[in-house]
Amino acid sequence: MTKPSLPELLHAAVTAVGGTERPGQVAMAEAVEEAIDGGSHLLVQAGTGTGKSLGYLVPALAHGERVVVATATLALQRQLVERDLPRTVDALHPQLRRRPEFAMLKGRSNYLCLHRLHEGVPQDEEEGLFDQFEAAAPTSKLGQDLLRMRDWADGTETGDRDDLTPGVSDRAWSQVSVSSRECLGASKCAYGAECFAEMARERAKLSEVVVTNHALLAIDAIEGAPVLPQHEVLIVDEAHELVSRVTGVATGELTPGQVNRAVRRAAKLVNEKAADQLQTAAEGFERLMELALPGRLEEVPEDLGYALMALRDACRTVISAIGATRDKSVQDEDAVRKQALASVESVHDVSERITNGSEWDVVWYERHEPRGGAAYRHSGASLRVAPMSVAGLLREKLFTDRSVVLTSATLKLGGDFNGVGASLGLAPEGTEGDDVPQWKGVDVGSPFDYRKQGILYVAKHLARPARDGDRGDMLDELTELIQAAGGRTLGLFSSMRAAQLAAEELRSRIPEYPILLQGEETLGELIKNFAADPKTCLFGTLSLWQGVDVPGPSCQLVVMDKIPFPRPDDPLMSARQKAVEEAGGNGFMAVAATHAALLMAQGAGRLVRASGDRGVVAVLDQRLATARYGSYLKASLPDFWFTTDRNQVRKSLAAIDAKARQMEETEETEETEAAEETEAAEAAEKTDGD
Repeated sequence: MTKPSLPELLHAAVTAVGGTERPGQVAMAEAVEEAIDGGSHLLVQAGTGTGKSLGYLVPALAHGERVVVATATLALQRQLVERDLPRTVDALHPQLRRRPEFAMLKGRSNYLCLHRLHEGVPQDEEEGLFDQFEAAAPTSKLGQDLLRMRDWADGTETGDRDDLTPGVSDRAWSQVSVSSRECLGASKCAYGAECFAEMARERAKLSEVVVTNHALLAIDAIEGAPVLPQHEVLIVDEAHELVSRVTGVATGELTPGQVNRAVRRAAKLVNEKAADQLQTAAEGFERLMELALPGRLEEVPEDLGYALMALRDACRTVISAIGATRDKSVQDEDAVRKQALASVESVHDVSERITNGSEWDVVWYERHEPRGGAAYRHSGASLRVAPMSVAGLLREKLFTDRSVVLTSATLKLGGDFNGVGASLGLAPEGTEGDDVPQWKGVDVGSPFDYRKQGILYVAKHLARPARDGDRGDMLDELTELIQAAGGRTLGLFSSMRAAQLAAEELRSRIPEYPILLQGEETLGELIKNFAADPKTCLFGTLSLWQGVDVPGPSCQLVVMDKIPFPRPDDPLMSARQKAVEEAGGNGFMAVAATHAALLMAQGAGRLVRASGDRGVVAVLDQRLATARYGSYLKASLPDFWFTTDRNQVRKSLAAIDAKARQMEETEETEETEAAEETEAAEAAEKTDGD
């Protein structure tokens, strides 16, 4: 039997999910097939609506080797495992003559730990374990969540936190989960044979497609011990997020609360001398942190250096002492010991990393608003360390021994893929060399006609935004735009403070348009309420720039208050910018402008989510039209019709609003008529029956 062709397979898969084939999807599938067959790497930009999941799944399944798909968001993981993969596998089965298995794999702390659930949590203050179910009042939110999880544990097949609906707080989940460091190991645990995390790993080993997240991919790359099964193809979806997720995993943090927790956990398991040494080191660190001022530490100050060395050495002593002692009087000693070791090792590793002082690391103090949680009870400051760049790590760990496909709606910034490529450790496209990963960038376009569906408006007449300056003119402009649009506005702000100020001001100015504010409800609830009422507006910051998918008339105006450059006092971004400049490059363009372009491209992508969508992206920052870097940022956005004419944009918004209202009225009339017909039919039936 001849091998089925890619177009035949793609047609079968698209038909199975009830979709329509699009030229961009076909082009993407062909490019992915070519990269996999040639063992090369591909960056593919596929606009919203392309159907990119099938664009990579079909050629990957046809290839027949194991493939890992890593995504950034839970929503896409669920879509792949619950919808796209089952339908695609069923559709391709007759032609492939096999039914590829697929599985989801996440980090250990995402799975319910049966040992924790049944034996309790090792307690910090006293010997033995703490029964969280007895300690939490059944009437409290925590108590109710714990009882619900105990019931859920009896019925769940996966133990995956994301399968628990409604979800629970981080605090509640921490009572029934463990990190990989705290895990006893399947061979030593009484519940090892039933362990949900171990079962997920076993399923992954037997599957042809493993769906995971960027964080686990980063752990697999950084920690050296493989977490993911061997695979020949890696597909990174939502690839614009990868660098920040890998940076997050590679970032270490020390807080006084975290250090004190390690002291408490270890105290009962080691001799008095070792416990006192760690306690003294913790007190010295805490005193310093009380005086810490936020900002980068170009060099570690002498007093901090001594405090960290004292912590590192004390942790080493405790780790040796824990390994050398047994104490049968401690209930479930292995679990208590493992949790204490995990806490102490974490403090040791970060202390040692900062003490060793790599030129590739950035160290800084960060201050938080004091909260009641244990981590901040002693001080609102943390000491952080992150890699200057993850490009070298990604080049070395990501692009060897497998073919890698990276895809997103936003990878081509300023007109080419080289900016994103550089952040991933790739040399400019076309660069030859023995140790240089070969890659190609492909933009398969979008099924949407952006020039007809959207307008990019820059409010050129507004004053240039100054940091923390008064932006009364911006609020006036925003008010008028919302009124012209009849609500229907997603407000994307460069800081939470700016979003709060705007929401407060506009709630009093235009109370007829309800304004939802990020943080006042869960994100899911906010988006649901925003989509339900066209007059409602939703204001927020970072996660809204990327996490809102509201097609239709509820989102016809997307407003950006200003170009989202990193804050000048952001230690990591400013260090990265400085490093580029010292190497002879343009630090502002390579770091700040690239960061802003990516966010703006994501933000502008919230407007057109379906072929019938119409609207305006309004940027209330004149620099997009006047600054030299404005053309680079504009080239990163969808190709909307561009204007700086405020009157024109108000007329367009009013026309879009009028059309939307007309359609809403027509739908209401049709619904009313349908309801009346149903009532009349039911009444007639009743009369006939009588």
